[in-house]
This record gives sequence, structure tokens and C-alpha cells, in this order.
Amino acid sequence: MQLMMLQPGRRARVLDVRGGRGLTRRLASMGILPGAVVSLVRGGPGGPVIVEVRGGRVIIGRGMAHRVMVQELG
Repeated sequence: MQLMMLQPGRRARVLDVRGGRGLTRRLASMGILPGAVVSLVRGGPGGPVIVEVRGGRVIIGRGMAHRVMVQELG
């Protein structure tokens, strides 16, 4: 599923980033790369998306969040 489909507060493992080299590098520099565990803090309609990763929070655009594929953790 896409990161945007994750319910706020739920944790998931990043499976893939579907984008070009630039997008992949930019997200990796923020800690969002395959294998990382992330949590969606805010992702409602409109505005940026806030993601918790590696003990910190990062803000990414909605378009970027749609390209991050995750698997929800039980």
C-alpha cells in the first residue's frame, strides 16, 4: 500500500520507493528507504505529510508520499 493509505499513528516498513534516482536519494537522505520503519503522523487531505522515522519527524510532499510503498506492521 502507499504510505498515504496508512492510518495516522500506525507503523509500517518501507518496501519500495517508486521514483527516479533523485527522488530515491532525497527520501533516503531523510531516512525513508527500503527496510526503514516509519509512522504516519499527519496525512489528511491537503497540506504536507509528516512522517516519523528513526526517532525524528520529516515533512514530505503528498506526491512523494504516494510513491512510497509500505507494509503495515501488526
